[in-house]
Amino acid sequence: MTSTETTAVGVDPAILSFLYLEARLADEARYSEWEALWDDDGLYWVPMSENADPARDLSYIYDNRRRIHSRIAQLNTGARHSQTPPSKLRRLLTNTELLERDAETVTVGSNFVLYEYRYQMTTWAGRVIHRVRLTEQGPRLVAKTVHLVNAGGPVPTLAFLL
Repeated sequence: MTSTETTAVGVDPAILSFLYLEARLADEARYSEWEALWDDDGLYWVPMSENADPARDLSYIYDNRRRIHSRIAQLNTGARHSQTPPSKLRRLLTNTELLERDAETVTVGSNFVLYEYRYQMTTWAGRVIHRVRLTEQGPRLVAKTVHLVNAGGPVPTLAFLL
């Protein structure tokens, strides 16, 4: 493979590797390392409907960078009762494609399946949109939006990282 080839539709291999790293750190409960991937203006959003507006519609999660830090601090204590014992997670990213690119950012869409085991197996699925800022220090996560297939319906606790 040459340096100009990609492994997903239009996505640079370095960006794809970054997305895989983000998924693996979340799966392995390496929360502080996962948090370090985020830029200062990061936004982590899990809307309750496909065409939601976070200013007027309910969201499962709508965390700015400060709230992301707070969520990670809670998870790092090990005392989050909704995660005692902690979920075992493994996710797959697929159908990855470049959605938008400018001089500073790349927006990538992927389908995902996340397997969660905590007393029983739960399967989560949907579409995830990552917006990644290209910096001299490497890629930084600016936004992650997770569109769940079952959004708007009953959803078990989301006390882990989607």
